[in-house]
Amino acid sequence: MQIKVSGHQFEVSPALREYATGKLARCERHFERLMDVHVILTTDKLVHRAEATLASPQKTIHAFGESNDMYAAIDQLADKLDRQVKKHKEKITDHHRGVVAKQRASV
Repeated sequence: MQIKVSGHQFEVSPALREYATGKLARCERHFERLMDVHVILTTDKLVHRAEATLASPQKTIHAFGESNDMYAAIDQLADKLDRQVKKHKEKITDHHRGVVAKQRASV
């Protein structure tokens, strides 16, 4: 998985880049076939925003996080992406199980 971190109208520090890369790498634990993640960090007066687009062979997932602190915005973004990746993986695995998944649901 390749993670690209860029800043919109400001320079991203190495510490911030490393923090974002570390947080978003945990999405790979849930879904191995992720292609790449593009993170855009934006600051607008007192509101810091982190948004990411995650590309996989089946689906493109987009999420964002906003906070007064950039690190908190990245945490919020990572949590949202993590939930979406888990949900996507569950849909794929349930879809491929077919009759077995339906029988378990009815019991």
